[in-house]
Amino acid sequence: MRILIVGSGGREHALAWKLSNSPLVEKLFIAPGNGGTASLGENVDIKDDDLPRLTSFARDNEIDLVVIGPELPLVLGLSEALATANIPCFGPNAYAAQLEGSKAFAKTVMQRAGVPTADFKVFDDPEAAKIYLKHRDYPCVVKADGLAAGKGVVVAKEPAEALEAIDQMMIKQVFGAAGERVVIEDALIGEEASFLAFSDGEHIVCMPSSQDHKAIGEGDTGPNTGGMGAYSPAPILPPSDYEKTTELVIRPIIEDMAANGRPFVGVLYAGLMFTDEGPKVLEYNVRFGDPECQPLLSRLDTDLAEIMQACLDGKLDALDIRWKEETACCVVMAAEGYPGAYPKGMEITGLEEANALDTVTVFHAGTKAEDGKILSSGGRILGVTALGADLGEARKRAYEGVEKVHFDKSYFRHDIGDKGLRRQN
Repeated sequence: MRILIVGSGGREHALAWKLSNSPLVEKLFIAPGNGGTASLGENVDIKDDDLPRLTSFARDNEIDLVVIGPELPLVLGLSEALATANIPCFGPNAYAAQLEGSKAFAKTVMQRAGVPTADFKVFDDPEAAKIYLKHRDYPCVVKADGLAAGKGVVVAKEPAEALEAIDQMMIKQVFGAAGERVVIEDALIGEEASFLAFSDGEHIVCMPSSQDHKAIGEGDTGPNTGGMGAYSPAPILPPSDYEKTTELVIRPIIEDMAANGRPFVGVLYAGLMFTDEGPKVLEYNVRFGDPECQPLLSRLDTDLAEIMQACLDGKLDALDIRWKEETACCVVMAAEGYPGAYPKGMEITGLEEANALDTVTVFHAGTKAEDGKILSSGGRILGVTALGADLGEARKRAYEGVEKVHFDKSYFRHDIGDKGLRRQN
């Protein structure tokens, strides 16, 4: 197979790493890729939102499968564009991608499908939203309706915070068109976990649980980021609960999409909050999470290309998908200042030393290869990932890898996995 991976983050490096190990894969292209993917295949200078060029490249280079990593090209309809050129694509259609592309759409589908989630209201008018916020209970959550790179969510403890969020999103439009509409919902209290599943449009195979760390600061403080680390499995969602959780939050969505004539083919991601009333869905994503992808694929013990092909063929139920018993932990190394303004162009050293450690793999995110060096080019720069017999060992090895890597103005959280360790003890 000749495969084109679309995207440039740590998730896409992990996808390239896993697919490069498949005997089914003859050649990998990554568009646009990063400094890490360059060693696994051929980086292609095409942005992930340039649908015409991506489609043309896939057609001209006889691509057998396009794997779409990030959400934007899915929401824009890359799956449909490729279908018109008869190019197979692993990733849902634009209708299904609205589960991530529009918070209002996702909440409406959840309500229709009977999926447990927080009560909500949708607003297009900032003044109407402000009136509502002055008379409701707190805390509450204000979400930009559209894509905001994981940053368009404000948990407001008091009216002033919520009103400021409306000003930022709807009036100042700091997230552009994504904030023209907002969803205001009750704040759910509890511990979060991520629950992902493969789907061929009818059949479902869940993945092990995982847990992301969204906030920039230790102890889950400060603004949300794209994710500062993750581990799998998450003790808050043990294997004994996978089937029940699949029936509660995954199957109703897959069946709803199929009933609307838009079967969901790809990865469905449920972001869950475990409340006193049980698990409730915070959000859906329509692709692998980043950084959850890194620990999940580190544990995957079945050929990923084979899984993707089974999804496209509608034969996922015939495949025995296996996972390693070990725990995996990923620690994200970012640039100082992220998710705000941050420096770029720092040289990164120690990558070979970190990768030489037992079970450690350093996945690149915001990097580029230039003149024989690896330089930083984004906010989240690396995802240092390791396997271990348990979370304590995996975490220890991941941080040992972090200590081997050096670049100016680096930042990482020191508490990745702490919540899981507390649950184990």
